[in-house]
Amino acid sequence: MLNVEQITSTQKANLNVLFGLSDKAFQSVEKLVELNLAASKAALSESAQHAQALLSVKDAQELVALQTAAVQPLAEKAAAYGRHVADIASAANAEFTKAFEQQANQVQQAFAGYVDSASKSAPAGTEPVMALFKNSMASSANAMDSVQKVLKQATEAAQTNLQALTASAVSNAVSAAKTATAARKR
Repeated sequence: MLNVEQITSTQKANLNVLFGLSDKAFQSVEKLVELNLAASKAALSESAQHAQALLSVKDAQELVALQTAAVQPLAEKAAAYGRHVADIASAANAEFTKAFEQQANQVQQAFAGYVDSASKSAPAGTEPVMALFKNSMASSANAMDSVQKVLKQATEAAQTNLQALTASAVSNAVSAAKTATAARKR
């Protein structure tokens, strides 16, 4: 049976995990805020430079060239920003997943210990029931492991797809800029 000390220590451990995860969440938010501030500062500076360049344009051809030249760096910066956000989110997700797996493992071990203790003090003749219960518990643990593996694979696939999509978007923007530049030169 569970006693007060076991319950108290479990609650303390759970609070420590909660505070640790809260700290990780705040660190991730801080990283996002820093990234957004840096991106905003850079965008403001680049906008001012672009506005100055626009004011010095003498004809339509120079205006088209200036606008076309701005497309590729803008697409690359947007892609880099997206990668940074994805990296921050991925790191936070990894921390939360790790904590969840550790907690699930601890709960599973504690429950297995409780079942073992209960089976030792079970009345005679209940061995088949206890064996069935232990078997069910093992099956549940295997199912949980399978779900965790599938979730990891899905997360990895999503990250890979995001990277491929970002690379494709940058490539398309670069191609469009080159096509526009080539058309302007004709």
